[in-house]
Amino acid sequence: MIVPLAQAAADTCGGKAGALGALLRAGLPVPDGFVVPFAAHLAAVRDLDLGRFAGEPDDPEATRQAIEALPVHAALLGALERALRELGDPPVAVRSSAADEDTGLASAAGQHESFLAVHGAGEVAEAVRACWASLFSPRAVGYRGASGRDGRPFGDLAMAVIVQRHLDAEASGVMFTPADPNGATEIEASWGLGPSIVGGTVTPDAYRVAEDGSVTRTIADKRTRLDRRGRRLVTRDVSTLARRRPTIDDATATQLAKLGEEIAAVFGGPQDIEWAIADGRTWVLQARPVTAALPPSASPVGVPGTSAAALTGTPGSRGTVTGTARIVRGPGDFARVRPGDILVCPFTDPAWTPLLRIAAGVVTETGGVLSHAAIVAREHAIPAVLGVPNATDRLHDGTVITVDGTTGTVTAANA
Repeated sequence: MIVPLAQAAADTCGGKAGALGALLRAGLPVPDGFVVPFAAHLAAVRDLDLGRFAGEPDDPEATRQAIEALPVHAALLGALERALRELGDPPVAVRSSAADEDTGLASAAGQHESFLAVHGAGEVAEAVRACWASLFSPRAVGYRGASGRDGRPFGDLAMAVIVQRHLDAEASGVMFTPADPNGATEIEASWGLGPSIVGGTVTPDAYRVAEDGSVTRTIADKRTRLDRRGRRLVTRDVSTLARRRPTIDDATATQLAKLGEEIAAVFGGPQDIEWAIADGRTWVLQARPVTAALPPSASPVGVPGTSAAALTGTPGSRGTVTGTARIVRGPGDFARVRPGDILVCPFTDPAWTPLLRIAAGVVTETGGVLSHAAIVAREHAIPAVLGVPNATDRLHDGTVITVDGTTGTVTAANA
């Protein structure tokens, strides 16, 4: 019922857990933990008779709620208690590892639930059940539909769950290793825990480490950070002095790039890697194949702002599109979005994925090119420009705009 993380394999524990297991076996720095494998999930939902459907359920929300209401089996609770005790009963991260997640064909970046600062077997069991249920969240169902993978039987929709030591990161981020030996490693970094970066709620520092070891960087205005306080996660303002201070120095960026090379060598191809620095040590939190190439001009070129003709930001997903700007500041605005609209928003977290099935383009005020939303936009070939300051004020709802996700520019029709 419980698999040590170092023994995890993709066919029983999902791509995310399988990759972390391979890295542990290769001697790379991954926080220790264990996995609740597919078998536990399938056994828990057997009585719901999900197999009667040929593909997605008629009512995914009802299915999700039914899974969330499942009682926690005493055997699972006991196994979790023993496994946590072996770790020393620390705060843990509880993370999804679905059968179709973190593959070379689709990342499912941010589409399933993950929880940080979880403590005790009872809380872990609840988080495990929530990860199972997240297979049928609107964003996961929307992602599978947009990826053309929503007609498979339920047996293919299995969820394993990773439980690892929680790291109180001083800094964290994402890096993409190069697709060819002469390419550069792209790194994004910010203060605190990683969800701020992958969720797009902060514009991170960007580093480009060339093959010869030279480093190019753009230091962002990192206004907020996420940290653990006891059993809670708290978002707080970054001090004025730290907002424009580099999250990592060039030497650390170079060390990260070398670590990325080792990870890419383990898997034999370019990798999308989440990392964290805690107590002065660098840890690997995730590694998966790069599913869609970055725009060619995505390396740091300057601070986004406003030119004479256009708003400028970070190229997030290549391509050019013209459409109606739709200002979306939160879920209450979702119903206003029509097919072909261009989303203009403060940020897009993974819960907004269903909008990417109908949007023609995306413009955000914060976020980096390695965030989950940017990855999903590239997978779906939706042009995106990220980190455009005050975009929701400078662009007006209902006007026609052109988004160039290759150069990072947004132009109004009357510009």
